[in-house]
Amino acid sequence: MKHHQYAVTPPMGWNSWDCYGATVREDEVKGNADYMAEHLKPFGWEYVVVDIQWSEPGAVSSAYRPFVPLEMDEYSRLVPAENRFPSAKDKQGFKPLADYVHQLDLKFGIHIMRGIPRQAVHQNTKILGSNKRARDIAKPNSICPWNTDMYGVDHTKDGAQQYYDSLFQLYAEWGVDFVKVDDIADSKLYGIHAEEIKMIRKAIDRCGRPMVLSLSPGPASLDQASLLEEHANMWRMTDDYWDIWKLLYDMFERCYKWSKNIGPGYWPDADMLPLGHIGIRSVDGGASDRYTRFTKDEQITMMTLWTIFRSPLMFGGELRDNDDWTLSLITNAEVLEVHRNSYGARQVFRKKDQVVWRSFAEDGSVYVALFNIADEKQIVEVMLEDVDMNSNEVAVRDLWEQKDVGILTNKLTYELEPHAAKLVKIQNL
Repeated sequence: MKHHQYAVTPPMGWNSWDCYGATVREDEVKGNADYMAEHLKPFGWEYVVVDIQWSEPGAVSSAYRPFVPLEMDEYSRLVPAENRFPSAKDKQGFKPLADYVHQLDLKFGIHIMRGIPRQAVHQNTKILGSNKRARDIAKPNSICPWNTDMYGVDHTKDGAQQYYDSLFQLYAEWGVDFVKVDDIADSKLYGIHAEEIKMIRKAIDRCGRPMVLSLSPGPASLDQASLLEEHANMWRMTDDYWDIWKLLYDMFERCYKWSKNIGPGYWPDADMLPLGHIGIRSVDGGASDRYTRFTKDEQITMMTLWTIFRSPLMFGGELRDNDDWTLSLITNAEVLEVHRNSYGARQVFRKKDQVVWRSFAEDGSVYVALFNIADEKQIVEVMLEDVDMNSNEVAVRDLWEQKDVGILTNKLTYELEPHAAKLVKIQNL
């Protein structure tokens, strides 16, 4: 499928949600882009994504203000609020900001909500490329349960596809490389919105610009795996994920269930990485302005699971406030090599709160991730034959420590602290 070429490896980037909620401003986006270009780009990080409600002039946190006016053009399409994105003046939209990001040799992304703005429907505004109007294509009983901005679009109505075509043509003109569409992969009210996914896929294919398509929120259903692979590049396996151990603990089961539905260009998404300085203007996750509540062991465990499973990596914190530890987590070239180029990941076993995964390297060696997800210290052990190693004696390298451990025979054995993990590369002698 052509669109799978747009994300041959799992996308890596920064998203504004975890630190700024619905309120991010142009200067903050540029600042994080500058940091990425200087510190992260050599390691494969490339997307800079403006999350939800960039058309809302008065956004104050991640708590949405219901039924407030949004900035919109004459063709029922939301545009950036100029008080937050000054370069959008004179109908330039996100093009100047996208140009800024592109000049750093990075890629630019935006978040949108499924559907058509309610205010467009109430005002019955025009649709570009059609003699129909907003009211003709809206599905007013198809609403988002947690945000009041949009109505769904009725795919059976003339003008519906033209609306989505016009939307993505605008994004192509702006220079958008990545679109996260929300209230579509799953809904507490309706489940998946399959027909709107299909319209969006068609609109991207017609717009003439490659765009990675990310679908939210989750949990997406395994029953829909084929449809998701056929139309998207990534989709959420989970509802919003935060720095709470229970959510990380539950992710092991989600990754296990989705591990056979991964391939070049289509990636089940474990959601963003709530690392570093988060909650700056966000009230989600149970606490405001903070550094991640995950312990260092838990941060390693999260990064190890996302890496060997090959989830997209979207950093959620304010990058410019990273300390040395946080920066080291996301610039470990040996760990990121696993994320970028390994294949065949599977869970070897789960024995209560001992978990082992393995995947393969292109040079024939094997990556093994060992996890202790219990609340007490314990030994995690796996036989070499169980990780598909055809030798009883192997050289072991610790990828987080970036050092050779030595020669081991028959099995890998580690005593791990609570919520801790090891990621190693093993090779035949």
